[in-house]
Amino acid sequence: MNAKKVVLKIMNISLTILVVVLVVFAAFRVGSYAYDFGYRVYMEDPVSQEPGRDVVVQVDKNMSSSALGSMLEDKGLVRDGTLFMIQLKLSAYSDKIIPGIYTLNTSMTPREMIEVMAPVEVEQ
Repeated sequence: MNAKKVVLKIMNISLTILVVVLVVFAAFRVGSYAYDFGYRVYMEDPVSQEPGRDVVVQVDKNMSSSALGSMLEDKGLVRDGTLFMIQLKLSAYSDKIIPGIYTLNTSMTPREMIEVMAPVEVEQ
């Protein structure tokens, strides 16, 4: 009887330790992903180094920020269209993109692209 209780106690302790380790590992992974994502929102690097490649894009009047991000990703100007959409929404240029045809470069940061497509003076 005592041996059975000891074995159950050891298994219970082992399972508890395993659960704690898994929770700590999951929290670390989620925290690491959140930090990396947050860093990229404000400090995204260009897709390529100078001189890059010029790409002509057309921004339509009713184009959503999501559609704009997808288009820029498809044309190779940004790595992640969803991230670009978030960058645009969090910027002072949100809802200030002017429809038109723009020549952007793969060596431009997302912020530089936003500033070209919203050529209005915005308070920072």
